[in-house]
Amino acid sequence: MATPSGRSVLFVCLGNICRSPIAEAVFRKMATDNGAVDKWVIDSGATSDWNTGSSPDARGLACLRKHGIETDHRARQVTKDDFMTFDHILCMDESNLRDLNKKASSVKNSKAKIELLGSYDPEKQLIIQDPYYGSDKDFETVYEQCVRCCKAFLEQHS
Repeated sequence: MATPSGRSVLFVCLGNICRSPIAEAVFRKMATDNGAVDKWVIDSGATSDWNTGSSPDARGLACLRKHGIETDHRARQVTKDDFMTFDHILCMDESNLRDLNKKASSVKNSKAKIELLGSYDPEKQLIIQDPYYGSDKDFETVYEQCVRCCKAFLEQHS
């Protein structure tokens, strides 16, 4: 799973249908535009198993499309293997962080650095709020946060 250059990132939220697939798609596009996509393993996952196999939220897909980004991601739950194969696990809020750290503590060879994606935000918006019960504007906010954070993350790790 790990790339020869050892760069891999897993974006995580609660259901893997709103925030994390947006972050994954944004990061993949940035890495592609920078000519670095083949140096990365990029994926996203959920702390819950509620939406396994589902497409991202239609409002999230519409938001991405508006910005010229496509994704064919299907929701999946984070597995124990993810902690051993990914270098970075970037999540959206404190609840995701707690769940991931709890899960990681039961994995012997966990090597993943688990952080809030928002910790990379130059505007210091630490938490990326779940837009599920919100409006299209909330999805746009998530998109903008992901763009800022992914750009800073990519710059730090390329």
